[in-house]
Amino acid sequence: MRKGVKVAIVGGVFTVMVGGAGYGAYNIVTAVTGDGGGSSLAGSSGKRTGPPSADEIKETSEKFLAAWAKNDAAGASTYTNYAENALSAIEGWHDDAHVTRTVLTAGEPAGAKVPFKVRATVAYDGKKKTMSYDSSLTVVRGETTGRALVKWSPSVLHPGMADGDKLVTGESKTPAIEAVDRNGAVLTAEKYPSLGPVLDQLRAKYGDKAGGSPGVETYIERETADGTTTAKTLLTLAKGKAGRLPTTLSAGVQAAAEQQVAKYPESSVVAVKPSTGEVLAVANQKKGEFNDAFSGGTAPGSVMKIVTAAALIDNGVTSASGAAPCPDSAVSMSQTFRNLKNMTPDEGATLSQSFARSCNTAFIKLSDDLKPQRFQDEATNRFGLGKDWQTGIVSRDGSVEIDGSSNDAASMIGQGLVKVNPLNMASVTATAITGTFHQPVLVAQSLDDRQLATAQGLKPGTAQQIRQMMRITATSGTATTAMASVPGYDKGAKTGSAEVDGQGNANSWFTGFRGDVAAAATVPRGGHGGDAAGPIVAGVLRAG
Repeated sequence: MRKGVKVAIVGGVFTVMVGGAGYGAYNIVTAVTGDGGGSSLAGSSGKRTGPPSADEIKETSEKFLAAWAKNDAAGASTYTNYAENALSAIEGWHDDAHVTRTVLTAGEPAGAKVPFKVRATVAYDGKKKTMSYDSSLTVVRGETTGRALVKWSPSVLHPGMADGDKLVTGESKTPAIEAVDRNGAVLTAEKYPSLGPVLDQLRAKYGDKAGGSPGVETYIERETADGTTTAKTLLTLAKGKAGRLPTTLSAGVQAAAEQQVAKYPESSVVAVKPSTGEVLAVANQKKGEFNDAFSGGTAPGSVMKIVTAAALIDNGVTSASGAAPCPDSAVSMSQTFRNLKNMTPDEGATLSQSFARSCNTAFIKLSDDLKPQRFQDEATNRFGLGKDWQTGIVSRDGSVEIDGSSNDAASMIGQGLVKVNPLNMASVTATAITGTFHQPVLVAQSLDDRQLATAQGLKPGTAQQIRQMMRITATSGTATTAMASVPGYDKGAKTGSAEVDGQGNANSWFTGFRGDVAAAATVPRGGHGGDAAGPIVAGVLRAG
């Protein structure tokens, strides 16, 4: 065996080390197993079936890792179930990422999953550094061959990679940025973990405008839904000069948002400044690349009654002090709707009372007078939902669809075909209490002269009534407990719980305001709005 290649199996741990001199010089697969073609994985009786055995998992993973480690992309790809994609990616490991030495150390398999450690030495333009990280692979049975094969995914190369991503080393696509909050405080992903994907997108879009100069990096290159190419830095070989990028965020509110979402699995929250639409905080408990708070889209439950109540008032159906009876059940398009368990019917209820108690049947009964098209128009033309928001990063601006079925009535209590996220609902609250729609933004419009969405907003009297109904809900309605810790009189809220078929516990939703801060949160499977999402919003409002 040549000096550049070492293979060892000690105590069940398999390690492959390849130096620059060893590339393409020795068949490690043969050295490890005596069979580079993998024929030992199939019995003499023909194609195997069923899950791979422990021996197959061990043998296949060893062969794959050995071939990868010595930069035998063609050989490694034959041990995967998607050879063409694997070949391209592993060739890129050397050709695009400029990895000159690879050390792979496999741990004990857990079923069909094999964890392994990666140490990759990267050399580019006279600069050399090593990056280390953990990854894993899964061995599956090939559908056509019956062979045990590595289930191919780019995440095998690096857990941060997804389909379509490339691993690249070279001059950074855009200069690094030093993002700062509205008061000049530096914002980093290390201090504010939820901002990781946000800062990556801001760098991709505004790095060239912030006054910096590029460095040399190893990065994951990804094309986003809006056509922007982002680069997530894994290793910095030579630093460039970071450009300063002002944002609308508030370091204090962001810190509170990070702290609150950490308490509830999969939770998300957004805070905005109602008078301007500036985003003050965005946080997700899940720290992946997908920004649920900005890009998610699910039914929000009764927080949507803010829009419905505004539509009822704007269209003259009723008013805050007008009639909105709350019966035990209501029927629309042959579907029966009911209230939360143990809610006492109140046939003499006003809209304010039914709003504060979150009575579903009151809104369903009034849906016939409002009509679905008017509700959709209110959501779009007055609250700006679905108006192509340009926040500065990728975001989803909400949608309210009508289809002529019972979904239309369900939408008026935040079910049916309504799809929103915390960004949308924080904006809805901001519009409701000010009467003016300000499209949410993370960076100033003047930075790139992008076209912001516009909407009519609410009539002054409507906004005044909605604000008062939200105040009542926060002091004597379903949001009372959650909002008790929020100081001051000028505060309001609305709770929501969205039923999802087959999910079990409802999704918890909550939105509220205090002064010139509005926030909205959701906690999947969190139950009633005040139970999980409520404390998150309250914590953010206290910080604002």
